[in-house]
Amino acid sequence: MSIPRSEYPRPQFVREQWLCLNGEWQFEIDHGDSGQERGLRDRELAQRITVPFCPESKLSGVEYVDFMAAVWYRREVAIPAEWQGQNVLLHFQGVDYDATVWVNGKEVARHRGGFAPITCDLTGVAAPGETATIVVRARDDHRASIPKGKQSDRYERYGCHYLRTTGIWQTVWMEPVPAAHLLRPRITPDLAHTSFHVVQPITNTRPGYRLQAVLLWEGLELAREEVAADADFAPQLELSIPADSVNLWRAGEGNLYDIELSLSNAAGEVVDQASTYAGLRAVTIDGKKVKINGESVFQRLVLDQGYYPDGILTAPNDEALVQDIQLSMAVGFNGARLHQKVFEERFLYHADRLGYLVWGEFPDWCAAGANRQGGYGLGMSSAVVQWLEVLERDFSHPSIVGWCPLNETHNRIGDHITSHDDLMLGMFLAAKAMDPTRPVLDTSGYSHRVPLADIYDCHDYAQDPEVLRKNQAGLAEGKPYKNDSGSIESIAYRGQPFFVSEFGGTWWNPEAAQSGREQSWGYGQRPSTIEEVYTRFEALCNVLLDDPNMFAYCYTQITDVFQEQNGIFFFDRSAKFDAARLHAIQTRTAAIEKE
Repeated sequence: MSIPRSEYPRPQFVREQWLCLNGEWQFEIDHGDSGQERGLRDRELAQRITVPFCPESKLSGVEYVDFMAAVWYRREVAIPAEWQGQNVLLHFQGVDYDATVWVNGKEVARHRGGFAPITCDLTGVAAPGETATIVVRARDDHRASIPKGKQSDRYERYGCHYLRTTGIWQTVWMEPVPAAHLLRPRITPDLAHTSFHVVQPITNTRPGYRLQAVLLWEGLELAREEVAADADFAPQLELSIPADSVNLWRAGEGNLYDIELSLSNAAGEVVDQASTYAGLRAVTIDGKKVKINGESVFQRLVLDQGYYPDGILTAPNDEALVQDIQLSMAVGFNGARLHQKVFEERFLYHADRLGYLVWGEFPDWCAAGANRQGGYGLGMSSAVVQWLEVLERDFSHPSIVGWCPLNETHNRIGDHITSHDDLMLGMFLAAKAMDPTRPVLDTSGYSHRVPLADIYDCHDYAQDPEVLRKNQAGLAEGKPYKNDSGSIESIAYRGQPFFVSEFGGTWWNPEAAQSGREQSWGYGQRPSTIEEVYTRFEALCNVLLDDPNMFAYCYTQITDVFQEQNGIFFFDRSAKFDAARLHAIQTRTAAIEKE
């Protein structure tokens, strides 16, 4: 039987030896979250599940869609004997939401947050040649105020809230490492000096150890640098690119350099090695323009929520991740706003190699309406910590051209400083501290509260192009459209680059249109014919493409998602429209691109 999702899960930091643990695991639903008292940690479990798919999904083999207070997993793994003499790391790429991991009866990890990896060091617990009995408990109260993106807090799906994901939803795997080993590097492109800065953390380094990095382009060595690995906590190297080998990463051109990393001991023997990659590109702001490599590039973004009919938040296979990017590019988009989900690393890898621009976002939406009422529950107290984990994981991906920690936040006029303001500032400062190389938007739409935010935006779902044009006309005079209402307030606009980060959302489902059924929705008045959809799409895009003060837009959305049927493609990724026609509409030169 083939192993599902068996591709390497961490493509930007690759070691040769690893073991995929996807496939059949023992499983049991713990409705009362009483499993530890009832001995679930220490016995066989009653059901079976296919990891890494969540139990709500068809691909898991469980397909249970009611609330689950907790779920348990169990599997025995024979650790390869050929890893003898090394430590064993057990990785979970994503477990939603509150996970505890035991191996051979000992707790090896406790982690809260469903969107960042968990690493368990099994030193002293399980060694190569031994059997590791892995037990995982995942608690996930979807009715509580915890960051969960678009997962429904009701039994049913409704509005723009969709089927839930509980427990393991990304790859589980093991790898052997020496006691002194490389951790994930932080790679910063330096376009001005045509080089890459590499910060390489090392754990348990020893006297006399050396770190080496080799830069390659299509297998040809371009640069080699070596530094002492015992002089600094995180040794740094600079890899300079020869003038005749400069290949810029840009939209539509995912030019990637390979970097080979190795750690040697005092005798010159290599004790650890890994490979990574990098793209040479810069993101800068020039007035109202956001430039990539010094050129104004209108970012034709599409809202991508990363849902799948059979896997929910988990793509059924690696090809599905590639397909989503290719479909987007085929209709004229050059990037995506990754909306209310931290996408798995394989998606970012494919975006890197295909030259696909993306904005990273944190899934901050909590219990229904909580983020829209000006306050956040106690579950948000760990949001900054979870956001820092995401920033650390994804820092080195060249495809990411901006960060957006929050979405559609509301702050009440007349309030004193609220938890809303504290959280937004904390998330913004976390992004700026972790990553000074990219612009940061404090929140997408609604209540902007951080004066130093690099970008300003709005959401505008006007379906009449003339209404959209009128709404956005004030930008030319420094008075952009805001999502303020009678009780919602944003701080003043100060001339930052501006874009409409959600627009369109036009409903189209020809079967439902023919039958008159009301089982789906989109924004505004429904078109009566497909030709009306084309006309509206072109006119709405033209309003924003023609605005010399608009650096980007983000159309809602790439695919239908369950009941929300306003996608460019159906939920199963089949075609709704003529791709060539949409591509032609979007890809003409935008006003801001004209010098």
